[in-house]
Amino acid sequence: MSSSQIVHVIDDDIAVRQSLAFLLSTAGYAVRVHESAVAFLEALPGAQDGCVVTDIRMPGMDGLELQRQLRTLKVGLPVIVITGHGDIALAVQAMKAGAVDFIEKPFDDDVLLGAIGSALDRHVHDAERESRTAEVGRRAQSLSERERDVLAGLVAGKPNKIIAHELGISSRTVEVYRANVMTKMRADSLSELVRMAILLDSAL
Repeated sequence: MSSSQIVHVIDDDIAVRQSLAFLLSTAGYAVRVHESAVAFLEALPGAQDGCVVTDIRMPGMDGLELQRQLRTLKVGLPVIVITGHGDIALAVQAMKAGAVDFIEKPFDDDVLLGAIGSALDRHVHDAERESRTAEVGRRAQSLSERERDVLAGLVAGKPNKIIAHELGISSRTVEVYRANVMTKMRADSLSELVRMAILLDSAL
């Protein structure tokens, strides 16, 4: 786990907060506890990256409303909700609202630790993917309209002659555009260029 990642525990029950803080600290995680969703949101501007473990039933703002607030604020922290017996309907709502997992009480410590580990790993992967996508997007913006046309043809698997015919230009001109595209996109091979294009498409 990255040293910059924090597990934020949100629960109105002090005994639960202390128990989870002890469990996670013993497992090697850095932990911050919050007595309510509102308290967590107030601390959010200074909160470090990581994940959120929150009870779904809390007075005032519950776990579902917290998720809605995080989505509105465009906060990408993965959320794991803790649900009580009979709260499956709420757990499903939480998953639909973006929670990465839910844990039913009473839960096994290893199950919770596994869920947190998976959430943090996926969060790091997602952050890296977002950064990569943004960089590829910036490169793509530097392409001219004709270079974009050639790129679309290449990604579609069309040979230079077909691209040339469809665009009404010579094969030699397509080769020039293709070289420009490779340079601007910083692609070392056609396969890498295709991967970049797929990455951009999946982000749309």
